[in-house]
Amino acid sequence: QVQLVESGGGLVQPGGSLRLSCAASGSIFSINTMGWNRQVPGKEREVVASITSGGSTTYTDSVKDRFTISKDNVKNTMYLQMNSLKPEDTAVYYCNAEIRRRWSDPWYKYWGQGTQVTVSS
Repeated sequence: QVQLVESGGGLVQPGGSLRLSCAASGSIFSINTMGWNRQVPGKEREVVASITSGGSTTYTDSVKDRFTISKDNVKNTMYLQMNSLKPEDTAVYYCNAEIRRRWSDPWYKYWGQGTQVTVSS
């Protein structure tokens, strides 16, 4: 079994900051790319940021220079530091990770349960 558990969401005023965490646990042999997506009701899930096993990062244009994705390989945990938050950042944020449970297994993308981020005054 593999689990991804997000934490750190909540209510914040415009211009504020939040830090999301995503901890991977269970039977894990190796983790490849990890990422954050977000979804607003009635809209498709949007890719926010991703980080490869080597540490290369990508961001969607709307969060560049405001969000920072990082990870701790020892703890199998990924983070999303969100600064200068805007009301349009309001969404449910989901983490995902490509994981192999054993060396012979193919990569499989796992998802967390989601954490709500609300930016409002």
